[in-house]
Amino acid sequence: MASPRPLCRFWEWGRNIVCVGRNYAEHAREMGSSLPPQPLFFLKPSSAYVRPGAPILRPYYSQNLHHEVELGVVMGRRAQAVSQEAAMEHVAGYALCLDMTARDTQEECKKKGLPWTLAKGFGSSCPVSDFVPKEKIPDPHKLKIWLKVNGELRQEGETSMMIFSIPYLISYISEIFTLEEGDLILTGSPQGVGSVEAGDEIEAGISGVLSMRFTVAQQTRGS
Repeated sequence: MASPRPLCRFWEWGRNIVCVGRNYAEHAREMGSSLPPQPLFFLKPSSAYVRPGAPILRPYYSQNLHHEVELGVVMGRRAQAVSQEAAMEHVAGYALCLDMTARDTQEECKKKGLPWTLAKGFGSSCPVSDFVPKEKIPDPHKLKIWLKVNGELRQEGETSMMIFSIPYLISYISEIFTLEEGDLILTGSPQGVGSVEAGDEIEAGISGVLSMRFTVAQQTRGS
């Protein structure tokens, strides 16, 4: 029976956004971080989604908003403690995503030993592209993802360089909590993350598959 909730619009009803950190070695190095022995992940609320046509808002409490381009994996079936061998059977498709990060806020949170929610979970912190059915991407580990700011190439990376593969991530996460249909996994960002300002235009893409554009705006408190 077909799902009454269309996966092609997962951002309207999907419950969980699971973000994997330090999954590209060069990005970990540029952030001065060690390589994780197991996947490092955190959550964003579903209210973090933003689609092309709406702006990315720099939070009123941040002066240093960073872009991180990532391949997103959209779950098509419930996954609870699945094996790596069976993990891809639970995938419906993919999306290009940005993990927008209030970097100054994140650094303060790290210093105080606090969670990263203020830095990673604000409204519009998860821009997403259109949904791409998995049939259109035979191997998600053979993609090039990229990001430009005002026409300047900032990030470009091959998904083959992930430290932890997509089946490994699904298996690992699903042993900790159940992944539901419509959930999204952000699989990590290649090197080249950097700051954006209000008025900047971000263009990002999966080479040969799709691209998306967003404009950055400044949030005012209370808006």
